[in-house]
Amino acid sequence: MNKTVVIHQPDFVPYLGFFHRFVSADLYLVLDHVQFVNATSQSWTHRDKIKTAQGEKWLTLSVQKAPRDTAINEIQLSDKVDWARNNLNLLAQNYRKAPYFMELFPLVEKLYEAPPSLLADFNLRSIEMLMDLLDLRRPLLRSSDLNPVGASNELLIDLLKKVEATHYLSGVGAKDYMRPDLFLEAGIKVIWQEFKHPVYPQQFGEFIPYLSTLDALFNCGVEGTRKLVRGEV
Repeated sequence: MNKTVVIHQPDFVPYLGFFHRFVSADLYLVLDHVQFVNATSQSWTHRDKIKTAQGEKWLTLSVQKAPRDTAINEIQLSDKVDWARNNLNLLAQNYRKAPYFMELFPLVEKLYEAPPSLLADFNLRSIEMLMDLLDLRRPLLRSSDLNPVGASNELLIDLLKKVEATHYLSGVGAKDYMRPDLFLEAGIKVIWQEFKHPVYPQQFGEFIPYLSTLDALFNCGVEGTRKLVRGEV
C-alpha cells in the first residue's frame, strides 16, 4: 500500500503551495529538530508575508534570543513584546475591507488566544487551523519524536523509512541538493510537487504571489481558497 509523505519545517501561516502538497499526501512529517534560521531573507519559520497598501510586508512572531544552533522546537516566543496584538492590529488595518474579513478574522483572533510558549507549537496551531479551513487535515508527526539520524538526504531517508513511506513528495526548491537515486535505493520514490501559483482578486493593486494563505482567505473566502489550493480555478 502506498504512503506519500511530506516533510517540511513548521512554518508560520504558510502560503498556498505549502498546503497544495497535502492534496496528494497521507502524512505531514514536521521537521522541527533542525536549526532555527532567522538571519536570512528566506527565513519563514517565524514569519510570512501579507499585502498592504504599501506592498508586501512581514507578519512576524517575536522570539527570544537563542544560540545560533538552537533547534526550531526549542525556540521560545517572546514574553517581552505583545506580538499577538501587533499581528492582529496589522491584519485588521490591512484586511478590514476585504470581502471575507468579518467571517474569518474571529478565527484568526482565536488562533492568538493564550499562545503556547514555544514557536513550533504555535506554528503548528496555525497550520492545523489552515488545514481545517482548507479541508486538508492530515496526520502529522514531529521529527524530534523519531530519533532522527543524519543530515541532508540521509536524514530525510531515515525519517521516511521510520514512517514506512513509499513516496516522498518534495517541493521543487530541493532539486539542487536532492539525490533521488539514494531514495530509490531505500525503496522510496521521489515525487516533485507541480504547483502553479493561482492569481486571485487582491486589494491594493497588482497581484502579489507567495503571500500567507491568510491573504487568499480574506480575499476569496473558505470555498474560494479551497479551489485555489486544489487548482480548480
